[in-house]
Amino acid sequence: MKKSKKVLAVLMACAVVMTTGLMNKVPKVNAEATNTTNTKKEATASEKYAKAMEPGWNLGNTFDGFDTNGDKGETSWGNPVVTKELIKTIKAQGFKSIRIPFTAVMRTGDGPDYKIDSKFLARYAEVVNWALDEGLYVMVNVHHDSWSWANKIGSDDGTALKKYKAIWTQLADYFKDYSDKVCFESLNEPQFTAEGEEAQLKILDTVNNEFYKIVRNSGANNENRMLILPTLNTNDSDSKCSSLYNTIQTLNDKNIIATFHYYGFWPFSTNVAGTTTMTDQVVSEMKGSFDRMYNHFVANGIGVICGEYGVLAFDKSLGAIEHGEMLKYIENITSYANEKGITMMLWDNGQHMGRTSYKWSDESLYNIIKASWTGRSPYTESDRVFITTDEKLNDVETKLTLNGNTLKAIYNGNKKLTLGKDYKVDGNSLVISGDYIKTIINKSYGVNATLTLKFSAGADWTLYINHVKKPVLKSNTGTTAGYDIPVEFNGNVLSTVEAAYEDGTGAGPQSWTTYKEYDYAFSVDYKANKVTMKDKFFAETKDGVIKLKLHFQNGRVMNYNIKKDGTTVTCISVPTVKSSAITVQKGKTAKIAMNYVAKDAKVTYTTNKKSVVTVDSTGTVKGVKAGKAIVTITVIQDGNTYSNQVVVNVK
Repeated sequence: MKKSKKVLAVLMACAVVMTTGLMNKVPKVNAEATNTTNTKKEATASEKYAKAMEPGWNLGNTFDGFDTNGDKGETSWGNPVVTKELIKTIKAQGFKSIRIPFTAVMRTGDGPDYKIDSKFLARYAEVVNWALDEGLYVMVNVHHDSWSWANKIGSDDGTALKKYKAIWTQLADYFKDYSDKVCFESLNEPQFTAEGEEAQLKILDTVNNEFYKIVRNSGANNENRMLILPTLNTNDSDSKCSSLYNTIQTLNDKNIIATFHYYGFWPFSTNVAGTTTMTDQVVSEMKGSFDRMYNHFVANGIGVICGEYGVLAFDKSLGAIEHGEMLKYIENITSYANEKGITMMLWDNGQHMGRTSYKWSDESLYNIIKASWTGRSPYTESDRVFITTDEKLNDVETKLTLNGNTLKAIYNGNKKLTLGKDYKVDGNSLVISGDYIKTIINKSYGVNATLTLKFSAGADWTLYINHVKKPVLKSNTGTTAGYDIPVEFNGNVLSTVEAAYEDGTGAGPQSWTTYKEYDYAFSVDYKANKVTMKDKFFAETKDGVIKLKLHFQNGRVMNYNIKKDGTTVTCISVPTVKSSAITVQKGKTAKIAMNYVAKDAKVTYTTNKKSVVTVDSTGTVKGVKAGKAIVTITVIQDGNTYSNQVVVNVK
């Protein structure tokens, strides 16, 4: 996650904390900046231009990246050199526009000219030309400068604004003869160090006005070039929308588009605070944001582009948000944007379209996005069904959200299921018969079948059938560099982890909630059978007992307590034997000693050879004759069952 997204995440987190405990209301729209008539009107120039750019894609972490240890140009942040084939692929995938972020940090000379490095600018322009050759619209901007130095505009001695003006003077002149398919965005995610929103809004108004004057006065095609002006922080609050609306009204120029960014309701977008699914609040927050942009701008004839969208967790991994919930969210945000006439540009820093493979890392994500360009896609309540062995004879029911479509067929691989026999549809309810479930559940735990649902329109939907039994958590000793919880997942999928001290208060980062952030405070490795509490988690915890709760997608919750002592972390909730082997003389007794057994735990002991060893309900073994036997200890504690074994040698 690069710094621009970190800043955005902090702003969103603050907004959640200030309006909460997660009980947000959709802010009311400022009626003064709203056209409340429902009469259909002819699209304006900026609306037509924005529409022509739909859908859009970002060439992120490329020309916007920079390395203070020695500039590496477009490869500074790990992406390879951009190829013409990549741009051709984006066009072939159906995108109509490309935003190519440009950062001037380390690429300018000293003031007062701040001359941009000619080789870097020429290389940037080469990619712009490749995009134009493919018929794409191109958005040129000033990007990570916003937080690295331009944030001082309005609070320094005037140097930052002079530098900003010098950079745009050069960019405007360089591209002034380019076609009108090139548009200019004044500043990415504008933010300022001046105290207070009112002061920051005034500074942004100044920045946007200076940008406007520079471009319009540079001549040639820039006299009428489409200009993109952002809200403060590219945020959609009423106050920020109203301020930008007033700026645009004052400029009185038909060739201006408003822009904002949207990464979703923050707890869902990062998988923190227990928001693991696309709840009604996630949807209402999204609709509230797009409603505000529509009411302030689109309803008043000003085109709107959402210059970046996705989820913040994408910068950590593509698995931090439950896959089906992420797809449902993307389907909802893109379809609602279409309804409101707002153009969407996918943020891609290299995690979506392979920069050398030219393939999508998640084809299902692309399919949902592509389908949204012409309509809506259906989905089920969850993309996974969890079935235990004793449930395999039962019918499985899941809710369908059809979005105006109909279910046409279900496939398991190449085999088509039979309607009326293998499944039935009753309105918005899909029922898979127990007889069919019985045929696909096998002895292995995990995904036993992958069903593909096909509809009258929209993307296909995948429904995974998971065979599960109760997970098993095991004891371990580790360090604060990263503590591993050994887990036999047995087909289960982790949703989130809670962490609290003994008094119930939150432990670790974001201590205002006990639910920790996926892939930040903890991570999951199903192949290695472990959940790791990460160093970032322990960096913000105190010594003592920390109570963890592992929440799984099927609703199961497992308790796991640890104790932190300096850099040492020890499990104190999983019962273990103090010694895995003991020796006893014939006719004598010995006691099996246990660790971490609760007072109210139910403990049973059994021996595999009563002729060699007997054991009573207290764990006392008695040697009967010389030989070896195994005593199994079963502990039922906190709703969980644990098993240990001790080898008893009789002399």
